[in-house]
This record gives sequence, C-alpha cells and structure tokens, in this order.
Amino acid sequence: MTFLDLARKNAWRKPVRTVLLVVCIAVAFLIYGLTASFLAGSQGVSAASDNILGVMSASGRGQVLPMAHRARIAADPDVAAVGYMTRLRGFVDVEKNVVPISAVDPALLMETNGEELGLTSDLLRGIDQGRDRVLVGRALAEAEGWSVGEHITVTAFQIAKLDGSRDWRFEIAGIFEGESASTDTYFTIARYDYVNAARARDKDTADAFIVRPREGVSPATLAARIDALFANSAAATRTQSEKQFLEAFLRQYADIGLIVDLVTGAAFVTLLMIVVNTMVFAVRERTFEIAMLKTLGISRMRIMVLVLGETLLIFIAGGAVGLALAKIATMLAGPALGLVFSPTVLAYATAIAFALGLATGILPAVNAMRTPIMKALRTR
Repeated sequence: MTFLDLARKNAWRKPVRTVLLVVCIAVAFLIYGLTASFLAGSQGVSAASDNILGVMSASGRGQVLPMAHRARIAADPDVAAVGYMTRLRGFVDVEKNVVPISAVDPALLMETNGEELGLTSDLLRGIDQGRDRVLVGRALAEAEGWSVGEHITVTAFQIAKLDGSRDWRFEIAGIFEGESASTDTYFTIARYDYVNAARARDKDTADAFIVRPREGVSPATLAARIDALFANSAAATRTQSEKQFLEAFLRQYADIGLIVDLVTGAAFVTLLMIVVNTMVFAVRERTFEIAMLKTLGISRMRIMVLVLGETLLIFIAGGAVGLALAKIATMLAGPALGLVFSPTVLAYATAIAFALGLATGILPAVNAMRTPIMKALRTR
C-alpha cells in the first residue's frame, strides 16, 4: 500500500463524515467562486481599460453635453480619436427585462474602442445598411434568444419620440463578441443619427464622449486638461477612465470588494473551525493505530505528513467540486449577471484550498506526531 493510498483510506474511513466535510468545503468554494467572479466581472479586472476616457457632465450622469464639445476635445494634439454616445435604456415585453442601448457613430466607435468590443468591418457594413439597424452584444443576444435579422421593439424609460411614443423598433444587423470573455457585451449598439432625429428633446447632445489618447500620453494628464477646458462653461465636464467610472459607479451602492472579502472570509473561518474540530476527533479515534505505526518504525514526521495529506485530499475534493459548480454557474448565468470565472480566480481558489488544508491539518497532525507510544497503546 502506498502512502497516498493510506491517506485516502483514512479519509474515507467514515464515508458519511467525509461526504459532509466535502459538501461543506464545496459550498464554501462555490460561494468564493461566485463572489470572486462577480467582482472580476463588475469591476472589470481583466476588461476595463485605463486608457479609454469617458467625458461626462460634472453635474451627473443624467445631464447631457452639447455636441460642440467634441470639436474642442478633438482639437487637443494628444487626442487620437473622439466618439460620442447617447444612452437609451428601455425594456422588452416587461419592465424587468431591461435592455441597455448605446446610440453612437459606428465609425467613430470603431476608432475609439472598436478593438475592445470586437467590432469588425463586416459588422460596420451591416449596421450602415439602415438607420434602424443595431449590433447586439453576445451576452445580451444569448440572454434574450435573439439572432441576426430579427426585429425587436424596445420601450424606452425616458426618451420619447416625436410622436409621443416610447417604442423604438430595430433590426439586428449583427452580434459582436467582445475582445475577451470578460468584456461586457450585455448591451446594444444603435446609430446616433436615427435616435437623434426621432427623439423629442435633447437633440444634438450626447451623454458622454469617448476619448482615446495618443500612444504614450498619460490618460490622467489628458483627463485633467479636458476638464480644465470646460471648467468655466455652462456644461462643465468630469473625465474618467473606464475602470475609474466602473469603480465609482459601484461604490454608489457599496464597496463590492469589501463585501466579497467579508462574505468569503466568514465562510472560510466557519469552515476552518468545522474541519479542525472534525479532524481532531478523527485522529483521536486512531490513536492506537498511530502508536502501531510508530512501533513499526514509521517516523513522527511521516505520521504528521500522513494526517496533513488526509486533510489536503478532503480539501482538494471539496474545492474541486465547489469550483466546478461555480464555473458551470458562470457559464449559464455569467453573461446576464456579469460573472467572469477568470484564471486568476481559479489560481487564488487553488492557493486558498492548499492553505486551508494545511491550516486545518496542522493541529491534529502535530498531536498525532507528539503522542507517546506507550500512552497511545493504553487507549486500546
């Protein structure tokens, strides 16, 4: 019998107890996997850009900016490209089924962050064939069951048309994938000229300007210069990077990172106490067997490694189950909820599993190693 076989048989000595431990560990790592995936997706750990700048009204996201701002921003020699965007939030069928729409100039969007969104020349040609044509992100298309060529009607929450209706009809010209799996594709790209011509108010304005700095230009320096340009105007601006905007937006509701740390910390501390208590009793039940192993010449260090190997096997099994469930959950609900099960999440979870396995096994392992042979034999 190999050393690994002995550790496995000890771990499986009482199947019910082992299964319950594995379930507890799996639940803890499922919680960690989902919360860490939410944090990675919502804060744009792998997708949010520090280089792309968003210029919005200093008075808040609900205020619009005049289109004349674009020419003044584009005149800055450190600006490579400037696009603009109007938000049209609405719903399909029921109010809970919210569909975000960004009305843009497709050509300018391609210049500013087309690469990040995975836009191609074929997609641009598709949306150029009609003013009511749109591009739908892969995540939104899968959530709604939409396909290319389908006609959709979005009822806007705020933006009304000239005839008083809030129903905006579009034809899906294509589906964009995003540069990577963590890129937000849960929205629709519409043509600004169509929305601007049909809306009843705020014509020739934009909710935000999208700025790409030239290579080698500090985004923070350029952002400060843009804000200084409009500091004394009637429409002052606030310029932030995409990553800063996402973090500031989330902090309006809560510190997501702190919440994730508290939830996962509480889960792992509780798990630590449960597993340590269980393993101490499990090893105490085998005191006589440990004495026999020592009598047969097994060193104290190998006894300690045997107990540590047992706890590590349990944590590896439970962690693997929990992370597998988290991965499946992100595959099914990730596009709609913004969950990103990245390699970084997996690496951190693996490190936590090994650390907890060692932490929970060290106390019973040291007790087993230090137990005198004669005292242990008397327990029979």
